[in-house]
Amino acid sequence: MASGPEPLATLIAFNRFGLGARPGGFATAASDPRGFIAEELKKPDAALITTPDLPSSKQAIQEVFKQEEQRKRERAQVAASQMPGAGTNAPAAGDGNTSQTKPTETAPAAAMASSPPPETSMMQSSGQPAPGGAMTPGEKPKGQPSVARDLYREEVLARLQKQAQADAGFVERLVAFWSNHFAISIAKGQLVRASAGAFEREAIRPHVLGRFADMVKAVEQHPAMLFYLDNQRSMGPNSKAGSRGGGKGLNENLAREIMELHTLGVDGGYAQADVTTLARIITGWTFAGREGKVGEPGTFVFLPQWHEPGSQTLLGKTYSEAGLAQGELALSDLARHPATARHIATKVVRHFVADDPPAPLVERIDKTFRDTDGDLAAVSMALVQDDDAWKAPITKMRNPAEFVAAIMRATAFVPPEPQPVLGALLAMGMVPWNPPGPNGYPDVAAAWASPEAMKVRLDVSWRAAQRIKDAPQPIAMLEDVAGTAASQETREAVGRAESRQQAMAILFMSPEFQRR
Repeated sequence: MASGPEPLATLIAFNRFGLGARPGGFATAASDPRGFIAEELKKPDAALITTPDLPSSKQAIQEVFKQEEQRKRERAQVAASQMPGAGTNAPAAGDGNTSQTKPTETAPAAAMASSPPPETSMMQSSGQPAPGGAMTPGEKPKGQPSVARDLYREEVLARLQKQAQADAGFVERLVAFWSNHFAISIAKGQLVRASAGAFEREAIRPHVLGRFADMVKAVEQHPAMLFYLDNQRSMGPNSKAGSRGGGKGLNENLAREIMELHTLGVDGGYAQADVTTLARIITGWTFAGREGKVGEPGTFVFLPQWHEPGSQTLLGKTYSEAGLAQGELALSDLARHPATARHIATKVVRHFVADDPPAPLVERIDKTFRDTDGDLAAVSMALVQDDDAWKAPITKMRNPAEFVAAIMRATAFVPPEPQPVLGALLAMGMVPWNPPGPNGYPDVAAAWASPEAMKVRLDVSWRAAQRIKDAPQPIAMLEDVAGTAASQETREAVGRAESRQQAMAILFMSPEFQRR
C-alpha cells in the first residue's frame, strides 16, 4: 500500500513518527517508509536501556538518603562547634550526636521535598546561551557535590545516546510520549531528581510495547510517582494508624491525576466522590524510608495499618476489602475503561498527527485499544498503518527535545557529557523530566512556535553549528534529512550561506527540519 509520494512519505516517516534521519537513513527508508517505521515495533527490547552503570531507583534513592544523612551530620558538627564553650570535645561527623529530628519512616523523604529555586534562563547579557549550559532546576551550585545531580546527568546522557542511535526513533518517541503522559518533575526535590531516569527505565520503557494496564501499575507503584504526588504520606482516616491521629490523613493528589490525566481523562465521567474513593483505595501505598523498618529503603511497600478498611464503591463498582489487591484491581479496571481508551487514542493522535486530532483516526485507534486489551504495540502499529496518519498536513512542530535529538542524529554527534544539551533545553523550556505540572509538557505547535521561542531555537541552531565540527557538509546533510522532499527555497538558502556554520543553522531552522 503506497504511503503517498515517496520523498514526502519518507520525510513524514522520520519527522512525524521518528526523531529525524541519520546520515544515509533517508535513502534506506525511501523504498518502504511505512515498513521502516513499523520495523522498530517488532523488536521487543527496542525501548530498553541496558547501560550497566545506571542504578535502579532503589539504589538511587538510597544514595540520596546517604548523602542527606552525611550532610545532617556535617551541619550538626558545625552547629556544635559554634556553641559557647565548644572546643576539642565537639562531636565528630558521624558520631550520630545530632540535635535534629530524625525523619520518620512513614515520611521517608520529607526532608527532600524542597529544592533551590530553579534557574529561569541560561542566556547571557549578550542574549546568547551560556557556554556549556546552565544549572537545571533544583541543581546545587558548583562546588557542592550532589548525588542527585550526578545521577540525573547520567540518565539524561543515556537517554540522548539511545535517541541518537535508534534506526528511526519511533520507539523513542513512544517512550517520550508515555513519560510525558505519566509526568513527574525533578523540581519536587532531590529524590525525584535522582530517580527520574530510573522511573522511565523501570516503569515506562518495559511497557511501551506491552499492555497499558501493566504500565499503569508500574507507574503508580513507583517511588518517584508516589513521592511526586504525595501518596507516600496518605493515610486512611479509619485505618489503625489514622485512628491514632498523627496529622497525616488522606491525600487525593495521586488519585486525582490517575483519573484526570493517566486513565479516564478530564471528561471521563467521574465525580469528585470517585477521586476521594480512589484515594482511600490506595492509602498505604508508599515506599520504605532510610531506616528500612518496613522494607528495603527506596522500594515500594504496602502498609496495611495505613490502609482505609472496608469495601469501596468506585464508578459504580464495589471493591471488597483486599488490602493491596483492592487498589491493583481498581487500577486494572480504570486502565480498561472505555473512557480511558478514548482519552489515550486522542492523545496519541494529537501527539503524532495533528493538534486537532481527526475524529475517524481517533475512533480507529480507540477501537484497537479496546479490542486488544490495551496492547500498546498494536495501538502503535495501527497508527503507523493508517493512511490518515500519513495524509494529514505537516502542521505539527518538533518540540525542543525532538529538535535537539534531530540535530544529534543529522550530525552524528552526541556530546560526551549532557550539560550543553541541558543548557539548550533549559533555554527552550523543556528540561528532561521537569514539566510545569502533572499534565506534562504541552503537545501542540502553538506552545513552541512563538516568535521568542523561534529566536531561541535560532540561537541554539547557531551554537550547535559552531560546536559540531565533523558533521557532513550542509548540502549533503540536507539530502540526508529531507532528500528530494527539500524545497527549492531551502536548497537555495543553504547553498547561498556565507559559511558552513551559517548553512547548518539555516538547515536546522528550515521547515523540513522543524515541521512534522
